[in-house]
Amino acid sequence: MTGQPVLLTSDTDGVRTLTLNRPHRKNAIDAELWDTLKTALSAAGSDRTVRALVLTGAGNAFCSGADIRNGVSSEHPLYRMRTLSEVTLLLHELPIPTIAKVSGVAVGAGWSLALGCDFVVATPDTTFSQIFARRALSLDCGGSWLLPKLVGLQQAKRLVLLAETIGAAEAHSLKLVTWVVDADKIDVFIDDLAARLVAGAPVALAQNKALLNENADRTLREALAGEARAQAMNFATADVPEAYAAFTEKRPPHYTGRWAVPGTAAPGTTAPTVTEDS
Repeated sequence: MTGQPVLLTSDTDGVRTLTLNRPHRKNAIDAELWDTLKTALSAAGSDRTVRALVLTGAGNAFCSGADIRNGVSSEHPLYRMRTLSEVTLLLHELPIPTIAKVSGVAVGAGWSLALGCDFVVATPDTTFSQIFARRALSLDCGGSWLLPKLVGLQQAKRLVLLAETIGAAEAHSLKLVTWVVDADKIDVFIDDLAARLVAGAPVALAQNKALLNENADRTLREALAGEARAQAMNFATADVPEAYAAFTEKRPPHYTGRWAVPGTAAPGTTAPTVTEDS
């Protein structure tokens, strides 16, 4: 993948497609891709020739979440979370309709980004997981705000606290997927859906989308700030390096909630190469 762009952009008849392009990592989002995605979403929102946006992933996955292969960074988590929050807000507040085209895995931050789109179209083999708790982490990318609104508080707690993996059919039944479409038909389906959106009155669509978002709740910014604070606390415990060590040693993790120095691993452990869906 050396020399390849981490995000592919293409325009067709008013539809801009952004393709996460790290298939060797199941499109796990690293710092470069977070920054590139932020720039691309900002550009899409200010380009009047773009009437609809499709977000998808290269290869056989949508997105396996944030790339945590280097373990706990020495950078303060609040700085990293700021970029995630900016991407989430840009996607949520885009004045054009957005479609997540999902296949393979949509995990952690990857699933939250899909849910941040106006429509989610998945193939039958797609799997989803809010895997954060299995990594000793809490929700990010707006998941704590989105999930209860979409599925209700009890189902949100089930998905988050148990960190279960569910299939496309169940995600559809929970109203987390708008349509489930066979893999050999999804391209045509997406093209037709996007064309219908492009054919709509852009100002009216933008206003209707904003009205629905605003009237549902006006506290997304507060939720993102809370997520950032919670994630900073997570990274300051011994449980995060313990989660990485347990993954490497193929054993159940032992979580204590013990306070630890950020950016250091527990004694005798090293952080493995993992993504959120590992």
